[in-house]
Amino acid sequence: MRLPSRTLALLAAAVALLVSAFAAPAGATVLSTRLGRALDSSGVARSRTSALAINVTTGGAVFRRNPGTPLRPASNEKLTVALAALDRLGGASRIPTRVLGQGRPIGTVWLGSLILKGYGDPMLTHAKLVALARAIRALGITRVTGSVLWDESYFDTVRTAPGWKPWYYRNECAPLSALVADEADVGGRVVGRPAYWAAVEFRSALVAAGIRVVGGIGKGRAGATAVPLARVVSPRLWYVVRRMDRPSNNFIAEMLVKELGARMRGHGTTAAGLAVVRSVLAARGVPLTGVRLVDGSGLSSWDRLTGRAIAALLLSAWSDARVHGPFVGSLAVAGVNGTLHDRMRTGPAHRVVRAKTGTTNLASALSGYVGSRYVFAILFNGTPVPIWSSQAAEDRFAQVLAGTL
Repeated sequence: MRLPSRTLALLAAAVALLVSAFAAPAGATVLSTRLGRALDSSGVARSRTSALAINVTTGGAVFRRNPGTPLRPASNEKLTVALAALDRLGGASRIPTRVLGQGRPIGTVWLGSLILKGYGDPMLTHAKLVALARAIRALGITRVTGSVLWDESYFDTVRTAPGWKPWYYRNECAPLSALVADEADVGGRVVGRPAYWAAVEFRSALVAAGIRVVGGIGKGRAGATAVPLARVVSPRLWYVVRRMDRPSNNFIAEMLVKELGARMRGHGTTAAGLAVVRSVLAARGVPLTGVRLVDGSGLSSWDRLTGRAIAALLLSAWSDARVHGPFVGSLAVAGVNGTLHDRMRTGPAHRVVRAKTGTTNLASALSGYVGSRYVFAILFNGTPVPIWSSQAAEDRFAQVLAGTL
């Protein structure tokens, strides 16, 4: 699903031209003065702010403040994952979950075990496990002499990402695994062994479908002789990306990173996936000086992005007809949905701004599009960052830009 090399080269060249324009003085215009005042109201020191606003039509910077300063991006990190996933996997792709048989059928009896194998679907649900069980029953199988085994080998078994606070595990992101149902929620509790519990639910679904399972639950790995019996698939990737960006879902972001690593490099690890993300950004001409990608969600305190890198990423997505629709469409709309449903509910930015938010106790961010005229990126850092005043400043910045349309 990768872009042809010539197209990619042209796209990178176009972004590079725009990036070179970033360094040019924006000029002491009325607009830049008003935008600067909006940011000054954030309560964050100028030295810990990175901001950039670009006129998409002219490529000129209408505002810049420390655009090359590396700062924690919070959930603006998800923008890098969204672009890389759409670029390398394609918006129409799906992620499967399979049932394979280890053994052989004799009449209505399966002599052996069933293996539930995950391939990293972050939106796998209990209902999909029920559908798999019913598909097995539709094959005429009424008895399984062995066990139900879970196979999560498509990814590694590291449940978190580097640089996370311990509290983030389970509270901000479910445990990572190639096999997770309902984001590891079992009876209102996030469990620490998601693949095991997915197998438990699948076995229960088999029984409910009229299939007697003699054995219990165990860990397994589908070998070359395993027989494919049934499968379900995720929604198309464009929808998965939307479900990541609009509500800012940390779990989906981290799962997509490992999916990129598994599909493109043969290793379902955070490190392999982020290597793919970085290569996509580099190929698209996104300036990577000062950029450090450590996880996919932005929860890591070690992540670093710059206003320049985010603006270039946004311009690249905007300019690429293949990813433009799903990428831009994944962002929250001001005053309407996602993490912006209660922000900019009035004024010129209402329904006009599409953007990705970012919030931790150390960072606040807002980056995206103002109509079809502007791309903007704002990063605030603090110890802690003043969340309410930072968000108010971000909103005022976007309102000022929208007021010029």
